[in-house]
Amino acid sequence: MQERTKQNIRGLVLIIPLIILIILLVMVARPSDRYTTTHRNPMVEDRVEAADSVTLSMFDPNTADYRTLVEAGVPRDVAVGIIRWREAGKVYRIKEDLALCYAMTDSLYYLLEPYINIGAEYRYSKQDYEKHSRDSLACDIEYEPFMLDTVTASYLRTIGFSARQADLVIRYRDMIGGYRTFEEFAECYAVDSAMEVRLKPYIIFPIRDSLATNIRPRTQFPIDINSADSVLLCEVSGIGSKSAQHILRYRELLGGYYSVEQISELKVVTNENFQRILPQIWCDSAKIKKININFASPKELEVHPYVSNRMLRRIINHRELKGGWSSIEEMIEDDIFSSEEAERIAPYLDFSNSQE
Repeated sequence: MQERTKQNIRGLVLIIPLIILIILLVMVARPSDRYTTTHRNPMVEDRVEAADSVTLSMFDPNTADYRTLVEAGVPRDVAVGIIRWREAGKVYRIKEDLALCYAMTDSLYYLLEPYINIGAEYRYSKQDYEKHSRDSLACDIEYEPFMLDTVTASYLRTIGFSARQADLVIRYRDMIGGYRTFEEFAECYAVDSAMEVRLKPYIIFPIRDSLATNIRPRTQFPIDINSADSVLLCEVSGIGSKSAQHILRYRELLGGYYSVEQISELKVVTNENFQRILPQIWCDSAKIKKININFASPKELEVHPYVSNRMLRRIINHRELKGGWSSIEEMIEDDIFSSEEAERIAPYLDFSNSQE
């Protein structure tokens, strides 16, 4: 009896460590729900991948199937949204229709817009616009004159804009430094042609001193590309209205320029034109909007042009494990960035331990 008790004790001594080891292996092998929710975001990864590594090509959202859309560089979740909306009866008449698709972000639309090709049979004709405008005017909305430079998003929603469209109109206004002409308002991709026709009689623009006296103030060169609006940028020899809009949109995505050389990263700025532009511009890097790398959400990080898919995953994974960083050198040591990548993105990072 005593011998059997000793054998049982020896058996338990051997079994208990084995049970503990099995439990530990199960815990390590099974990812926590929090990790799955926080770190695996297919929408984030797809959109960053589209911005970072996919070669974009032309596509017609009215005829392209899922495979064609993905091969053209459209993220998978956005491609699904385009097709589902189309199956529900949507016809994409203008490029801006895609800006309202599920999972489409402002930065992604900016990248895809040059490659959207609306077939002639689907585009709005002049007669379509006029009919659409007449139908819209038949609604019960009572319009009153308003100023674009002071209008709020809530008011825009009351006169026919969706919440997303209203937000885009306000953000575009802030980006270009205010609407000076109706043409600038029409350039915002949240504004379709029917809306232009409907609202044009009611929009008031402030009378500026230079216009009231027919005196055009002389532009002082070089100009600061971190504060210039589209009108001022077009004063630079070598920058047209299209290039100016791309420069402003890229500035918004970056959070500001820390070097004038950064505009050469835009496809619309050729090397020859850049050399022509260079003596006429400078940038005030103190105006850069920084990202608090220790607290920024994946959504904040994903839209930055310098944050790749690989970087985003490593930032989120390492930050969860260690709680953050105190310097860019520390991020290089953790293999978040290479030295070249760190040099490029460092001006946009804030390493404070406060969310404020």
